[in-house]
Amino acid sequence: MNRTRPLIRLPLLLGLLAAAVPALAMEPFTADYTASYMGMRADGTMTLVRESGDRWKYSLRIRNQVADLSQVTVFDEHQGTLRPLSSSDSSVALIKRKSVQANYDWKAGQATWSGDVKPERRGPVKLQPGDMDALLINLAVARDLAAGKPLSYRLVDEGRAKPLRYEVAGKEQITVAGKPRQATKVVRRDDKRETIAWIVAEMPVPARILQRENGQDTIDLTLKALR
Repeated sequence: MNRTRPLIRLPLLLGLLAAAVPALAMEPFTADYTASYMGMRADGTMTLVRESGDRWKYSLRIRNQVADLSQVTVFDEHQGTLRPLSSSDSSVALIKRKSVQANYDWKAGQATWSGDVKPERRGPVKLQPGDMDALLINLAVARDLAAGKPLSYRLVDEGRAKPLRYEVAGKEQITVAGKPRQATKVVRRDDKRETIAWIVAEMPVPARILQRENGQDTIDLTLKALR
């Protein structure tokens, strides 16, 4: 089964504000989502926990009766940016399993991958300041939208590096934990994938994330609780 990377390839999101404001302070949280994965109901959870100093662990898990997807990224804050240090990405669907680990060695200036990844995708890839993995962009988007920063990123993932840019698609009212909230809608499109995210002011993660491939919804996460 091909791995689906949620902001999911989140490759996710962003916007622009006329005036810059301070970035959201990094605080631990647990975000519970109602989810749909490949047309079936699922449960989703995002968590952020501090490990030590400026070192954090950010995770996303989506589960239903046929699939279990998990992503974990360890990162730090370096000169105002979120910098991945290592990550793991695993999926279990029926009898198919896949697990990939990434190492971001900033001293050596390169990223490498191991596990269930093709030899030509193991790297190394030369790192540049500001590089992130797909999961970490979820956090960067909410912070950058609030701070009025450009919503342009370079994704480094499985032996490749590519630019990502998100466009603001207006404002919409959505329901979060049973209450109406005003959200900024941001969109990214490439050849076959479309990612849409709804960002609510002062929330550290998107209130909703929808990913489509070939015109079909693959992952839909809607926030139901944030603590």
